[in-house]
Amino acid sequence: RFRGRIMFPISDSSWRVIYFSGRILKDDGQSAKYLNSPDTPLFDKSAVLFGLDKAKSYVRRLDYSILVEGQMDLIMSHQAGVKNTVAASGTALTDAERNKAGVVNNLGMLRRLSSNVIIAFDSDEDGRKAAMRAARIALSLGMDVKVAEITGGDPAGSCKAKDPADLVLNDPEDWKNALRKAKPVVEFELNNVLKEVTEPRKVPKALRERVFPFVAAVESQTDKAFFVKMISEKTGLPEQAIWEDIHSLVAKMK
Repeated sequence: RFRGRIMFPISDSSWRVIYFSGRILKDDGQSAKYLNSPDTPLFDKSAVLFGLDKAKSYVRRLDYSILVEGQMDLIMSHQAGVKNTVAASGTALTDAERNKAGVVNNLGMLRRLSSNVIIAFDSDEDGRKAAMRAARIALSLGMDVKVAEITGGDPAGSCKAKDPADLVLNDPEDWKNALRKAKPVVEFELNNVLKEVTEPRKVPKALRERVFPFVAAVESQTDKAFFVKMISEKTGLPEQAIWEDIHSLVAKMK
């Protein structure tokens, strides 16, 4: 089943190996890049984060975690000295703190260690979508969420960064700089909208679809007010109009 793949043993938070994940050695364009053990009574994808057993003491001490996508991203991050890193690695991120069996889910476990998280997924479109989904779930659990933009390496050469592992391979400082420059998810996606949507009349619709849901998910009213003011200042839209859309979204979420 795992032939032709690098094998990664995945442990629970008590250092017990509970399943395996395999990454293909040579991409043939047909096989799945990653292959995980199926769910069992011992292993539930929604209750596991790769590397949490090794990262948890660093997450507690530094009071924030870094969430990456793949096993190699995690391994390279730890080798670069950034040891408060955990990886989703194909696990299921859910918007409930506990699963049906009452077991604390992966982001719920992470929140118990620290409510602060930096999400650093791959820079491609799938990675961006996965990062935004993870950010929304983390916000719904009451976490403070920042997103790191994966840029660096040599854009003209073979070192153009696609993921955290690329950054570390090129220069570990590139990875650390990306983390230092991480922005709150609302600001991160707001900047993306203003960069990508060039027609002013289309900006409000893009904000309602891509930015306002994150503001609506923020628990603190003072934090909400901070982001509403930021959006107003950067777009020129009246704060009152922004608040009306936010309140409408909040009502739909209840």
